[in-house]
Amino acid sequence: MKIAGGKKNKSNIPIKSSILLCFSHLRWDFVHQRPQHILTHASKQQQLIYFEEPVYEEIRYPSIRVNDRSAMITIVTPVLPAGISATKADAIQRRFVDQILTSAPHDRLTVWYYTPMALRFSDHLRYDVCVYDCMDELSAFKNAPAEMTQMEKALFQRADVVFTGGQSLYEAKRSLHKSIFPFPSSIDVAHFHKAREPGDDPVDQADIPHPRVGFFGVIDERLDVEMIAQAAAAMPEVHFVMLGPVVKIDPRSLPRASNLHWLGAKPYADLPRYLRHWSAGWMPFALNEATRYISPTKTPEFLAAGLPVVSTAIVDVVRTYGAEGLVDIVDAEDIETKLRSLLSRPRNFLLKEVDAYLANMSWERTWDAMAAHIQRAYAMKSIVPLRRGA
Repeated sequence: MKIAGGKKNKSNIPIKSSILLCFSHLRWDFVHQRPQHILTHASKQQQLIYFEEPVYEEIRYPSIRVNDRSAMITIVTPVLPAGISATKADAIQRRFVDQILTSAPHDRLTVWYYTPMALRFSDHLRYDVCVYDCMDELSAFKNAPAEMTQMEKALFQRADVVFTGGQSLYEAKRSLHKSIFPFPSSIDVAHFHKAREPGDDPVDQADIPHPRVGFFGVIDERLDVEMIAQAAAAMPEVHFVMLGPVVKIDPRSLPRASNLHWLGAKPYADLPRYLRHWSAGWMPFALNEATRYISPTKTPEFLAAGLPVVSTAIVDVVRTYGAEGLVDIVDAEDIETKLRSLLSRPRNFLLKEVDAYLANMSWERTWDAMAAHIQRAYAMKSIVPLRRGA
C-alpha cells in the first residue's frame, strides 16, 4: 500500500498523512456509482483506503488483498476461509484494519461508512471525524442482516456528520441526528454528453433492431420484472436493452422475449457507447420497501446523455425530475401509451430544459459541499476540548 502526502523518510514513505478510511458493502469494481464518484474526488485531498466486504474462499488461512488503484486510492479486500464463523470473521477484519492503519502513519483520520455492519469490527477506532453516507435504506433490501437497524442506530450515535442519498431518505432520518444533510445523486455531465456524439454501436448491441429503449444499473429485487415483461409483450416492435449485473435474484426468473435483451454488466466508461444508440431510457422500478427512498443516479445520467426518460413513481424522481417535466412518470396501466408518445418525439425535444437543470450539478460540487460539512465537524471537535480546558 502506498501512502501519499506528508513528509517522507529515507524509505520514501510519508511519515504523516490525512487518511479517509471507507467501509463499504459495495465493491469498488462493481457498478460505478455514488461511492466511486464521491470518493474519487475525496482522494484528491487525502489518501483513500477503501475497505470492502470480505470474499470467502477455500483456504486455510485468512489474507488480505491490497490493490493500489492509484497513488491516492487503495482497495482492500479481506479474503477469509469459507465457513468461518461471523465472530472469527469480525476478529480477523478488526486485526486487518489495525494493521492497515499502523502501516500508514497519519495525523488525521476520517472514517466513512456506507454500511453500518462494519461497526462490528471497527467500533474501537479512534478517529478525527466519523461520516455516515446513508445512500440507501439498506435494512429494506433483500437478504439484509437482521441486526442492520440496530447497527445503524449505533452508527448514528457515533457519526459526527450524516449524509443521505436523497431527499426522501433525509426526511425519514433527519430526526436521528443533529448534523444530517441530503445529497441526492449527481452527474458527470462530460462523461454522459459523449452519448450525444456519433460513434460505432457496440458489437453485442449492433444487431438489435430499432427503436431501442434501454436501462442500465444493478438488476435485482428493485426492478418490476412483471412490468418489463408486460411492456415487451405490448410493444413487440420496440426492443428493450437491459445492461447490468444480476444480483440477489435468480437470473432464470427474468422475463424472456425476442425483443428483450439482457446484455450483462458493462464498464462505466462504455455506457455512453450504448446509450447513444438508444431512442429512450426507462427506469422500471418496482414500488416496494427497497425502492421507497432511492434516488437513482441514472436519472440525471440518462438526461445528460440526451435521452428522453420514463420512470415509475419513485418519490425522489417524481418530486424533482417529474415535477420539472423532464421525466415522464408511468405505471403498469399507461407504460405503453407514454413510451409510444416518447418515441414519437424528437430525441432532443427537452435538451434545452435538461441542460439548464443539470448546469449546476456535478459530483465535484457534491464533494466540495460534503467536505465543508466534514471540516466544520472537525473544527468543532477541536474547539470543544479547548473550551472545556479554558
